[in-house]
Amino acid sequence: MKRLKVIHYGIAHDHSAVTMECVRKYPDLFEVVGVCEPDEAIRQEFGGASAYAGLPWLTEEEIFARDDIDCALIESFELRSLEYAEKCVHKGWHVHLDKPAGTDIVQFERILSEAKQKGLVFQLGYMYRQNPAVRYVLEQAKTGKMGTITAIDGSMGCVHPPEKREWLKQFPGGMMFYLGCHFIDLVVALKGVPDHIYPFNKTTGFGGVTALDNGMAVLEYPDCTAVVRCNATEINGYYRRHLTVCGTEQTLEIRPMENPTRLFEATTQTAEGRGWEDCGHERFPGFLAGRYDEMLLDFARYCRGETDNPWSYSYEARLQRIVLAACGCPVDFQGEIRL
Repeated sequence: MKRLKVIHYGIAHDHSAVTMECVRKYPDLFEVVGVCEPDEAIRQEFGGASAYAGLPWLTEEEIFARDDIDCALIESFELRSLEYAEKCVHKGWHVHLDKPAGTDIVQFERILSEAKQKGLVFQLGYMYRQNPAVRYVLEQAKTGKMGTITAIDGSMGCVHPPEKREWLKQFPGGMMFYLGCHFIDLVVALKGVPDHIYPFNKTTGFGGVTALDNGMAVLEYPDCTAVVRCNATEINGYYRRHLTVCGTEQTLEIRPMENPTRLFEATTQTAEGRGWEDCGHERFPGFLAGRYDEMLLDFARYCRGETDNPWSYSYEARLQRIVLAACGCPVDFQGEIRL
């Protein structure tokens, strides 16, 4: 089967260079035809990364004049991504769009509707979906082995310098939009649409920053509460990133999420007779080639028609509504999705 011809469209996203590095590891699957960054200032700032070395730089006019491109990797600034995605879907290209899916939910759902009508793959860049420990948790929940999930706790902390935290002012909800979306995704995948969403997005004021750099949201379900935290001033926050899912039959904890991924499991059977002792054990989560590899390999499989994308158009639309609600936006996250 022929290689997928790929255009890398936009380079301002934090994941842009590493996504290109990953794609170039698989030349038997992907043929990168070039890189397009319409904003010359952004190209000057980020275009020198080694990930783009040796690749032609193309204009928008050049890429949209071509008829041989199969798919686009949209790694633009988050508030421009939907503009770029819509152009690509109009052209009939499969799309990998890095997260989150912008702020205009009407435009996003219009793009998804067109992609669905044309049979185009539309993948969001939520790389934790392909994390083997996350997949294990999702499968345990899906098969009912966890029992009823009664609590979910997730944290997506890190330490950002003041200028990066001030940059968050561009986004509704600040850190919740920028990084908290990863764990909102996992909560929705596990429990679906919540009854209520309570955003508690704050500014620390640390270093004079006025942006919402310390995020928290509570998603309420009839039988469960889910808490998502994303603090940009959390010492050792990267290695404290975790997902804990408590069911009536099993508790699963991923901590840290990566580098390395560690998965801990406790069940009603392992807890029996243990009193207050630790009744959990570590489980090998499975091999992960790299942070983005399996996500982009899945993208290739979807585009080739080898397997279907399990994350539906309607799921992505619903998720983005819930992300925006967790950011404090007035969004009807429970309303009908017409896709």
